[in-house]
Amino acid sequence: MLISPSLLSADFSDIKSEIKKIELGGADLIHIDIMDGHFVPNLTVGPDFVRAVKKTASLPLDLHLMVTDPEKWIVPFYDAGASYITIHQEATPHLDRIIEKINSLGIKSGLSLCPATAEKSLEYLLEKVDIVLVMSVNPGFGGQKFISNQIKKIRRLDEIRKKSRLSYMIEVDGGVNCSNAGELNSAGVDILVAGSFIFSSDDYKEAIESLRG
Repeated sequence: MLISPSLLSADFSDIKSEIKKIELGGADLIHIDIMDGHFVPNLTVGPDFVRAVKKTASLPLDLHLMVTDPEKWIVPFYDAGASYITIHQEATPHLDRIIEKINSLGIKSGLSLCPATAEKSLEYLLEKVDIVLVMSVNPGFGGQKFISNQIKKIRRLDEIRKKSRLSYMIEVDGGVNCSNAGELNSAGVDILVAGSFIFSSDDYKEAIESLRG
């Protein structure tokens, strides 16, 4: 189980210290949510922020693009230091083209699904991606409650992966904490994204370890 703390819930006024604390706490990746105020009702950070994080961080940067026209942002975020770039199934009709572009850059590609989007929509792309990110909250804000019916989607994605002998990792983001981490792991999740659970904790290492079970 890999743990990818979401910087969306970090203290941006002391981001360098926050990064070091999650790295010392045993995190495996650093999750950065990119929001444009169009695809989701919030506006966060751009390539310059990612570039600044890259200068401080030693862990791979796991970028989740919640933006319209994601094709415009692949190269800028790659240049800024992304190791993983995940885009939304709902954001563009040209998913295959964009996934091919991400793969051509030699980094990990991912596709994300909002809670109401079925896993069947990815049928012809699963063999091309490294990650499927299941949103277990409606994207746009941190600190939301986990939507429990997303467990069914995760199990189906795990079944498809086994049946078709595919190697994509399943990532889940939204409302993740130590109470549901075990069930998510059993359902087939490989990467847990957690924001407020980790960054509201007094001990980041303890919070991260509790997610591993």
